[in-house]
Amino acid sequence: MTTGPLSTLWSDSLTQVTEAELGSAIVAAARAAVAAGELAVRVPDQAPLTWSKSGAYSSPLALRLAAVAGRPAPEVAGVIAKRLAKTPGIRRVDITGPGFLTITEQAPGALAAAIIAAGEQYARAEVPAPETHWPDRPRTFGNPGFSVRFAYARAAATRRRARDLRIERADPEALNEPRELMLLGLLAELPGRAGQAARENDAGPLSRQLERIADAYHDVYERCPALPVGDEEPTRKHGARLTLAEAVRISLNNGLHMLGETPRELL
Repeated sequence: MTTGPLSTLWSDSLTQVTEAELGSAIVAAARAAVAAGELAVRVPDQAPLTWSKSGAYSSPLALRLAAVAGRPAPEVAGVIAKRLAKTPGIRRVDITGPGFLTITEQAPGALAAAIIAAGEQYARAEVPAPETHWPDRPRTFGNPGFSVRFAYARAAATRRRARDLRIERADPEALNEPRELMLLGLLAELPGRAGQAARENDAGPLSRQLERIADAYHDVYERCPALPVGDEEPTRKHGARLTLAEAVRISLNNGLHMLGETPRELL
């Protein structure tokens, strides 16, 4: 396999709905239902979202609207889900638990390609300098600063080794392991945490998100290797994981720069 830029054949064919876009789509679906007379309630400007280990987003918006409207939450969720399911990039919308909207995207891994396409602009915000910087030592996983910096170094090393082995990044649709999906969810949340840090004039939300991403990437790095081991031949899965590793490298690079730190590829 030869190394090269992202293939436009697959990067252009994947539709990725970001966390912010999905939140807006939920709000739009609820407001459309109000306009059509299916709901009689005031819809807030934002829909809260959480990411599950299964690779789906979950929102309690229907529960909150149902409490105000005096209607069963599953019924309200069904009204919103019917409209939300038509959003490009969404595979299905399920109603779970007491009335949560659970949204599964067409290709969760497409986020990795979107991050690479955004490059240095991904999750960028004007974040204040942290009150205290992460110490350089001890260089153990108990030191959050080391964990984040080492995760960046690991992702950068993966890119270098892949180039040496002439292995290229590939379609991220093959990313479906629970650890990979959890990492993708944390990457999807990064713009929101950076925006929160900017709004609250506090670097803490961004720092903590970088720590979560680093912890998840270390797990993926060790359990879901992006590079062939021994005499193993490169596969489509390796290429997808290389795409994920590059998305991690870009995200951590941007996050560290926002905190006023220049990432190092070697520690």
